[in-house]
Amino acid sequence: MRTPQEAVSIILDRTRPSESFEFCSLLDAAGRVLARAVHSDLDLPPFQKSAMDGFAVHSADFSEGKARLRVLGESRAGVPFTDAIPPGHCVAIYTGGQVPGDCDAVVMVEKSRQEGDFVELEDSPGGGQHICERGEDLAEGQEVLCAGTRLQPAMVSLLASVGCVPVPVVARPRMAILTTGDELIDPSEFPGPGQIREGNTLHLAALARAAGADVVRSGVVRDDLEGLVATFRSALDECDILVTTGGVSMGKYDLVGEALEAVGVEKVFHKVAIKPGKPVWFGMAGEKLVFGLPGNPVSCWVGHEVFVNPAIAKMSGLPEAQWIEPLRIGRWIGGPTRENNREQHLPACAVQAADGVDELELVRWKSSADLVGLSRAQVLAVVPPDQVLRKGDRVHYRRIV
Repeated sequence: MRTPQEAVSIILDRTRPSESFEFCSLLDAAGRVLARAVHSDLDLPPFQKSAMDGFAVHSADFSEGKARLRVLGESRAGVPFTDAIPPGHCVAIYTGGQVPGDCDAVVMVEKSRQEGDFVELEDSPGGGQHICERGEDLAEGQEVLCAGTRLQPAMVSLLASVGCVPVPVVARPRMAILTTGDELIDPSEFPGPGQIREGNTLHLAALARAAGADVVRSGVVRDDLEGLVATFRSALDECDILVTTGGVSMGKYDLVGEALEAVGVEKVFHKVAIKPGKPVWFGMAGEKLVFGLPGNPVSCWVGHEVFVNPAIAKMSGLPEAQWIEPLRIGRWIGGPTRENNREQHLPACAVQAADGVDELELVRWKSSADLVGLSRAQVLAVVPPDQVLRKGDRVHYRRIV
């Protein structure tokens, strides 16, 4: 079997970044990926502005650490003072207000004592004191953000400040999520004999959206070859990535691989040396990616995080350094783990210790079908094949929450 690292490399080699882009509003831009570089359409700040509430002054008026100046008016945000300010005079100014061109410093209000039209200022201001210079943050024409940037909330405000409206973004990959099984019923129903409520499509859809994909279709397909073939064929017409769950093992009713190949999907590999999640299936329909994940919820979750997420990242236009999220490093404080010849992903809890290191130990869980155990975990501890974790060992992990 391929290692998880080999499998991810194969998937990424076959994944093509999206060449489609669209425009979105600033309100909808957070989390999207820029399709092209953005340049500033003005200097930022666009004028000299005060960093303090106080008084705009001539620094040359000060001797011996103080000055008595006549106050001519005020300059506040959006309403600048435009008259000339001769020596021996000043204007009150407020944070964000434009500094009059005659002035070269601001004295903060805490160093003032006003008497009628005059103010006593105790300071020795140098030129530029408490002034934000025009263009000190960005110059007109300067690149603000490069293509491939996933937009964080602060970046959206930055785009607004340089007039980037609407925002050019990479079109999100379209994903279809289908789960198979005659035992599956809608969450609103009460299970009868041999039935369970379906939930894999729900957590997979949440993971996919968080990773940057649009879920265009989801649902349950029965364990019937003809029905699977018809559903997979129509789903592939609608999506860039098809993810299925269940039906990829070796049982009589594990028909997903056969159905996918029947609709022209090229099988690239089946089975990876990972626990849980060994039966993962990967194939291609032209440039469309097809993932067959196991049906047990923990296996399904691991499969999406390890194999599907990197493909979404590359397809979304993110730079190569962001295709695979680096594992974090913590300290194991639980009991010895069981040795296995596959890379293990174990649900664990994590608490930060006094030295700042996250300490990990297993949660109570029984198997890859134990959704309750997964819901208790904050992380998945990643254990290399043929290794045992013991108390005090360094451990790599990925966050669940």
